[in-house]
Amino acid sequence: MPRSRPGRVRTGIFHHRTQQATPDIDGLSARSMSEIRHLERTRNYLQPGAVGAAVRLWKNYVHRPERELWREYEWGNPYDECCGDPLEARALLDNVLRAMSPRTARELRQIVSRYDAVRNHRSPPYDVG
Repeated sequence: MPRSRPGRVRTGIFHHRTQQATPDIDGLSARSMSEIRHLERTRNYLQPGAVGAAVRLWKNYVHRPERELWREYEWGNPYDECCGDPLEARALLDNVLRAMSPRTARELRQIVSRYDAVRNHRSPPYDVG
């Protein structure tokens, strides 16, 4: 009986793990991204890429023009169904920050607090009066 080639044997033994492509969050270290990916795999309220999507959604929301924020205040958010609710994304980020270790949470908190500062710098439409 002829001998099997080593490559053929190895393909039957080892299974290549393919991770879903989750984009990195700008400003986070590899260690923090690794912990976020671990949380996304182990927590039932997270899906792969959910934290990165929440950061992007919150960033886009706070950088929108004030006239759009006024329109949302008066008529409701028309983007909730297609793009998600930015306030829910911010709440998700709070949950993730509590679940992370202090060292890695500090990195993500710095990024999120920058966006919070942009939002707090403006006068929100609901404080009029």
